[in-house]
Amino acid sequence: MDKLKIKVSIGGRVYPLTIKREEEEDIRKAANNIESIIKHFEANYAVKDKQDLLAMCALQLANRVEDIKGKSLVDSSNFESELSSIEVKLAEMLKRSLT
Repeated sequence: MDKLKIKVSIGGRVYPLTIKREEEEDIRKAANNIESIIKHFEANYAVKDKQDLLAMCALQLANRVEDIKGKSLVDSSNFESELSSIEVKLAEMLKRSLT
């Protein structure tokens, strides 16, 4: 496995990480997302302690995960039929565009 050493900044601290090369983009996006949420809280609430900001950020992200889990359980039952329907429509569109 190809490992990569990177540094990400979260809450004013730099964290060195050793990750799989294919994870780099996702890790950087996640760190940027956390930074964005922290900045939002700093701008909109009178919170001075970074620990409080990080805790609120963690709570918000965990809530999003739970929301996604709940939706995926409901939506997954129709996933295959919806995907098949989309595939049929795409095939029809492709056939029309070629004729």
